[in-house]
Amino acid sequence: MSETLTAPLAPVPLRTDARVIGLVGMAHATSHFSHLLLAPLFPVFMREFGLSFSDVGLLMTLFFVISGSGQAMAGFVVDRFGARPVMFASIGLFALAALVAATATGYGGLMLVVVLAGLGNAPFHPVDFTILNQRVSDARIGYGFSAHGLTGNLGWALSPIFLVGISSATHWRTAYLCAVAMYVLVGLILWINRDALLTSTAKSRAAALAANPTPNPTLAAHPLAFMRLPTVWWCFSFFLLSTITLAVVQTYASSILLAVHQVSFEAASLTLSAYMVSGALGMLIGGWVAAKKASHSDQVVARSMTAGALLLMLCATGLLGGTGTMVVIALTGFAVGIGGPSRDMMIRKATPREATGRVYGTVYSGLDVGFAISPLIFGQLMDGGWYGTTLAGAGTVLLASVYVALKVGTLTRASTA
Repeated sequence: MSETLTAPLAPVPLRTDARVIGLVGMAHATSHFSHLLLAPLFPVFMREFGLSFSDVGLLMTLFFVISGSGQAMAGFVVDRFGARPVMFASIGLFALAALVAATATGYGGLMLVVVLAGLGNAPFHPVDFTILNQRVSDARIGYGFSAHGLTGNLGWALSPIFLVGISSATHWRTAYLCAVAMYVLVGLILWINRDALLTSTAKSRAAALAANPTPNPTLAAHPLAFMRLPTVWWCFSFFLLSTITLAVVQTYASSILLAVHQVSFEAASLTLSAYMVSGALGMLIGGWVAAKKASHSDQVVARSMTAGALLLMLCATGLLGGTGTMVVIALTGFAVGIGGPSRDMMIRKATPREATGRVYGTVYSGLDVGFAISPLIFGQLMDGGWYGTTLAGAGTVLLASVYVALKVGTLTRASTA
């Protein structure tokens, strides 16, 4: 059934915006939890099913290939049918993936898990940002982006604690049955509050277009016309570059600390957790910055990414020692996190309202591509023992994203001049 949306009257009550932001944030945390649906228990699967590191690594690659390619296509589905039904379908796929994991008896079962989870994850950015952009008032959208990024980081942090904790106390199959219950609970909460998640569709926008012609009739005339907009591909490039750096930190920071500074395994693991928590704190503060500096979001992004790049390059020198490097890596997460909400604001300003789902689906697929190719590039450096070069390379890539962010801002201002 086609959905329609009546624009809310201004001013929008705080409670209304907070409800939408909270629901979308909870759903986003669920999607990030699903990124790590298998990874925390890879040692268990390797032992029980006789798998190698290459075997389990292929599972993560498959997840991001499916999620990334599916994300670009999911934007069209969101624009056609609305964000709400697609969100419910994704939660259902996550629950099914966890159920398959609970009953898996070998590698084939795990492959099916990542296929289902990847398909479920694919629509989340076009879904989330379509709802936020349509349902949250302009005055609070920066805070909505902040909460969105914050809850994503918390979803990453929760997954290992949830799955490993329950597995240690009971059995890994029980952990996945508990994950099924969690997904069902999230789906139930979203269903009860489904009126807050209603968005317009291509059909309803076409009706509005007949009464009030769009300022960009070319985009309305052809569903693929948005791909001719330079800002779309500059935004895609930004996500690709910045995610390559994030993937390096998530994948190799602990190993670099162990190899270069001989810190304990526990301390190295804690550093990664500190990076994610610092990133979440940075996003919390970044929401306030994004709201206050909405007209200069590209500059906020550029400054935060520059700070993060320089901190990574400082770590690459090896001069800080083990403790100093761990602290500065955590600070890198904070610096990059501050730019997160402004990054989303920057993308919002560059996105035509008549192509929200399609543009967000394409742009955010750069995130999945970055996660997929980063290990292929920097894994070679790690295998060669070039640990400092790996960190310096990650910083250099992040610095390159600064130029891209400023280019997005320049193009956006030119298009609205």
